[in-house]
Formats: sequence, C-alpha cells, structure tokens
Amino acid sequence: MVRENMHQLVEVVRKTLDGPPIKETQFSFFQMAYVISGTGIVQMNDNRAFYKEGAFILMNPSDAHAFDISSPTELLLIRLNSSYVKEYRWKSLDCLECLLYYATRVSGCVMQCKSDMVRVRKIVELLLLQQQQQNDPYYQDLTMHFVNALIVIAARNISMMKPSNLKPNSDQRIQEIIRYIQNNIYDPQKLKAATIAKEASLSEAYLGSYFKKQCGETIQQFIAQYRIRLIEHRLKFSDKLINEIVAEFGFADESHLNKFFKKHRNMSLSAYRKTVMSAA
Repeated sequence: MVRENMHQLVEVVRKTLDGPPIKETQFSFFQMAYVISGTGIVQMNDNRAFYKEGAFILMNPSDAHAFDISSPTELLLIRLNSSYVKEYRWKSLDCLECLLYYATRVSGCVMQCKSDMVRVRKIVELLLLQQQQQNDPYYQDLTMHFVNALIVIAARNISMMKPSNLKPNSDQRIQEIIRYIQNNIYDPQKLKAATIAKEASLSEAYLGSYFKKQCGETIQQFIAQYRIRLIEHRLKFSDKLINEIVAEFGFADESHLNKFFKKHRNMSLSAYRKTVMSAA
C-alpha cells in the first residue's frame, strides 16, 4: 500500500489518471476529489462506487482508496491537513471532523443537493483558474476562500445523509439527535442521555428505546464508536500525547481513557499506536 503525506494546511492539485488501476493508497490527510472528466470505479476500503464527471468524492485519512479507470480521468484534488480540519470552527460547523468521518458510511459522490452540484462546479472552475495565477499576491487568500466554500457545501450535504443502519422510514428527529451528538462529541456532559433527551424533547426513558429502534444500536454504542474512531485518528496521525487526548475528549484521566479504548479495541493506547507506527 502506498502512503502519502502533506505538510501544508491546504493543497489544491490537478491530476490526470490514465492507465492501469492506481495502487491502493492511504493518506495522512483529508481529501476531496472533484471529477473534471472521465469515468471509472473508486474503491474505499471494501466499498466500490462508479464515478463520472461532476462527482465530488471525500477520502478520509484512515481509509484505503484505489481508482480503477474506465476512461482517462482528470481530478481536482483538495487536500486538507488534519490539524486544519480539527481547528476549523464556524457557527454552523461545530464539529466538521465528525461530519467528514461520517461520509465514509457511503461510497462515491457525497452530493445530495442538485443546486449544490452547480455551486461546486462553479467553485472548481474558479480554482482551476487560480491554478494559472499562482504568482498573484492574492492567490493563497482567494484559494483558501474557495476551499472553505467547498468544505461548507460538502459538510452540508454530508449532514443530509442518513446512517447506513437507519431504518427506511426513520423520521427527522433521529437525524437531529445524530447531528447533536456529532456537534458535541468532545463534551461528555452534553452527551448524557438526560441532556440529549431534553434537546430532543423526549423523555430519557423513551430516548433509549427510540434510538435503538431507529438505528439498530443503543445511543451509548453509537457515541462510543464515534469517539473511538476519532481517538484512533489522533493515535495514527498526530503526535499528541495521551494526556492531551484525555483532555480533548473529556476523560477523567489517562487510566479512564485507556480502559475505554481497551474495551473497544482489545489493546492499550500505547500498544495501538505502536502497531500503527510499525505498519506505516
């Protein structure tokens, strides 16, 4: 497997794929790929999806990707350093990182809104124009504004997606509960059942059975899996100390976090980090 790294906060790269299947690649950064032209199949972990012109595909750092090209393909790649995603804070996007990870529940294009497809195409055209004007003193600032616009559009469309295990006739309220969890995943106080129930205007007793009926798992299981995945990301792709991760996710101490992690991954935090480092 090929491993790619980046050191800048944001990179915009135009790339042509033409030939045999691109080897499976794992990134240390988030990447949004807009298909300028071409067709083929993109494989993300065990999922395969067809792509064509206009597709907007999200690739996360913990996932393996490969392209099987049917016709010559040209991509505009928007690469986002993990620290940029983690620190990104806008009023409507309190936890962008969670939304981006959520996109891995689906394959292929993340766009749900037709009007946003038009917006993305226009922004991509501006970014392509920017690529020809890199000596302009305002190049970097303009590029960042365009990239941020794509981030907001992607996040909005990802938020429209339903979890893969949601029941077919699930209602809007469960999606609002899931968004609330995503937005407050770093604050254990806001993830208490009583607090979530109050936000959803449900009784605490009913919340548990309602969530499990709609999602096929308990609300505690759902929250735990979200937290575990983000903690894994810190261990894989950052040099954060364990006590820094403890503070970030609101655990009482390192022992508490280690116990939580071991329960779900059957190994300690340090053992997991050693495992992923030796595999890199």
